[in-house]
Amino acid sequence: MSDLRKDIVSGEWIIMAPERAARPHLIVPDRKPRKFPALGKCPFEETNLRATNQWPPIANFPSEKRWKVVIIPNKFPAVMHYQACSDVYQEGIYSVMGGIGHHDLVITRDHRKPFGELSFDDAFHVLRVFQKRYAVMAKDRCLLYATAFFNWGANAGASVAHPHYQILTLPIVPPDVAQSLQGSARYAKTHHRCVHCDMIRFEAKEKKRVIHEDSRSIALAPFTSFEPFEIRIFPKRHVPFFDRTPRETIASVARTLQYVLRKIKKNLNDVDLNFFVHSAPLRERTRYGHYHWHIEVRPKMTMPAGFELSTGVQINIIDPDKAAAILRT
Repeated sequence: MSDLRKDIVSGEWIIMAPERAARPHLIVPDRKPRKFPALGKCPFEETNLRATNQWPPIANFPSEKRWKVVIIPNKFPAVMHYQACSDVYQEGIYSVMGGIGHHDLVITRDHRKPFGELSFDDAFHVLRVFQKRYAVMAKDRCLLYATAFFNWGANAGASVAHPHYQILTLPIVPPDVAQSLQGSARYAKTHHRCVHCDMIRFEAKEKKRVIHEDSRSIALAPFTSFEPFEIRIFPKRHVPFFDRTPRETIASVARTLQYVLRKIKKNLNDVDLNFFVHSAPLRERTRYGHYHWHIEVRPKMTMPAGFELSTGVQINIIDPDKAAAILRT
């Protein structure tokens, strides 16, 4: 039987309808082997980056000459940085701001390996590079929010096959993040505790939806999963800000994220996916002690249709208990 579930943070409702998984289409999509261009044609090889004036990098690991991870400016940025802040102005009845911000690419040297297949050292340093960029952006008084994310495969929005990550820093707090911040603040005001910490304790005790955990991090299929096989990875220690997280915790999160991504590749036919960091904003940090940063992983298993688009209510056809059991194998 289907049921409706209310997200404990955002207050949004979803429909959990596992019986719909029996419909004729397969929940695990067929997919042809991934194709990668020849190295000479890949825009993210160093020679081509130099040719397009995207070199030297903004930052690198371990060095520019022997780099394994670099940050470069996006050649086609969604926002651009200027030596000025963006003010809101009116266009008739509409509010408008200039598109001021940063749009960076984080590129790993390996032409084929996504995050889950990197060496642990390289995966750890991808997250460390994210952290360092967040810390730099936090010093810019014009910018409010940074988001790091990974698109893997064309169905997840990747336009280049070479594995790469993006960091967008904006002069606004995005509405989805604002909703999450408001929801966690409401919970903290009522219960005097962090909603995500309570969720971690409950799920660790129940164990039904836990996919992997160690002493510092946990991966689980949320009770109110908006999409099939949605996963959230939390540091167990309460930390509102991604960039202020200790190295040992980042190392644990990197291991857990790699574990989850390998399980997705094994059990879900290497499906296209996105993952992204949800952190508290860069400014006015004393306001966000109630928040708990985390990483969300969203495999591209289904596509929103008329009902979802017309109501904003998602239908999930895979019970998170079952999703977690599959991904633990």
